[in-house]
This record gives sequence, structure tokens and C-alpha cells, in this order.
Amino acid sequence: MILSKLDTVLSERKADDPERSYVASLYAGGINKILEKVGEEATEVIIAGKDHAIDSANPEALVKEVADLWFHTMVLLHQVDLDSGAVLDELGMRFGISGHEEKANRSAD
Repeated sequence: MILSKLDTVLSERKADDPERSYVASLYAGGINKILEKVGEEATEVIIAGKDHAIDSANPEALVKEVADLWFHTMVLLHQVDLDSGAVLDELGMRFGISGHEEKANRSAD
């Protein structure tokens, strides 16, 4: 699966030279640099989603922005020693539960 392959690459990049690897440069910049990129990509997804709602002739733009957001979010997960498996496990636990119920359960914790 592509997410597990990406997990492997992101783990390996932690040891790479920040001058030669974009991901290593994000890790070297620390959590704030990574969060900045996640925020930037989230904003770009919002803009692409709005553009797509107005004119759906170019779905590739939205897909590419979502891919960028997912990628940078995965970098964030690896920065704090998590991976896509943790998110997939959480989604698995939520499967079959109403969104309203899941949100109420989160509020109760």
C-alpha cells in the first residue's frame, strides 16, 4: 500500500542530509516548520476546493492539493514518532459509528 511505502521513506529521510532532501529539511526545521507547511497546504486545499465548487472542470488541482496536505501531515506524524497506521487504526475504530455519535464521544473524554 502506498501509505506504508511512504511511511518507510519518511522514516528513512530523518537520517538524510537536509541540504539534499526536502523532507529532511522539514525535520531539521522542527515542529514549527512542519506545522507551517501543514497550515499552508490546508489553506491551498480550501482554495482548490472552493475553485472546484465553482468550476469542476479541473479536479486534478484539488486532488494534487489534497495529496500535498496528506504528505505534509504524514511528515508531521513521523516528526512525533507516529505513522499512517495510527490514523488508519483510528479511522477503523470509527467505522460504522455515526459522525454525531463519534463527536459526542470525543467531547465526553
